[in-house]
Amino acid sequence: MIGKRSTGSAVFDAANYAILTALVIVCVYPVYYVVAASVSNPVALYRGSKFLLWPREFSLATYKLVFQYPAIWTGYANTLLYVGAGVAISLALTVCGAFGLSRSYLIGRVAITMFIVFTMYFSGGMIPSFLLIRSLGMYDSRWAMLLPGAVSTFNLIIMLTYFRGIPESLEEAAKIDGASEYRILCTVYLPLCAPVLAVIALYYAVAKWNSYFQALIYLRSRTSYPLQLILREILIQNDQSMVSGGGAYDGLEAYAQNVKYASIVVATVPILTMYPFLQKYFVKGIMIGAVKG
Repeated sequence: MIGKRSTGSAVFDAANYAILTALVIVCVYPVYYVVAASVSNPVALYRGSKFLLWPREFSLATYKLVFQYPAIWTGYANTLLYVGAGVAISLALTVCGAFGLSRSYLIGRVAITMFIVFTMYFSGGMIPSFLLIRSLGMYDSRWAMLLPGAVSTFNLIIMLTYFRGIPESLEEAAKIDGASEYRILCTVYLPLCAPVLAVIALYYAVAKWNSYFQALIYLRSRTSYPLQLILREILIQNDQSMVSGGGAYDGLEAYAQNVKYASIVVATVPILTMYPFLQKYFVKGIMIGAVKG
């Protein structure tokens, strides 16, 4: 029989709920504010108070302005290309690297692993990296968005740990049947790696979707800009060319502000839609890769 709860326990639970509720509000309200502001009438939102509980005079005018901006569509197309091709390249390199390092007969695998882990803490720096990219002929090229940083050491370690946790008896049985290393990887290991592959693919996709600094350094042609770089221009440089001809200055400023909110929603919603489909793999993949060694 459970005894009566003490006063201290009840106070602790109440304080815990209060703190967690406050944290939820702090985390959720900025997201809600952006969504509500993006579907509000720009002038009514601009002239009203900054605190917002619901949309003011529901309007989709700013979304029409955003989707009429050609750079948004170009940025979307480029970002989808970078995400799709980048995830494919990164997954292929990560899987092949982790599979090779998981072979117990690979000479020097410990030293190679240590060199790879070293890159998590130290890097060559921005200027040497820029000089390297330029000397390789990738400056102002889409390859500069795909190849540099294609392999994440963190993801490689997760995949390596997962591979080491797979029983060697499966590989030995495949070798007895005459399977090559490539066939063992494709028909034995990869089918068992769906959870961790989904997690790593999600990590790479989110990183590629949110990446703008590489484009800022390596790309000069606006036709190659990803969506995040276009969004950065809208947010930081306050690009009012999208709403030229808006009338009075306060109306122009109001539309410019609302375009920022709509642009954030447009750039964020697609990547958020990936989580429900990968959620069942997410925790499972991380836990398996973390506890097996």
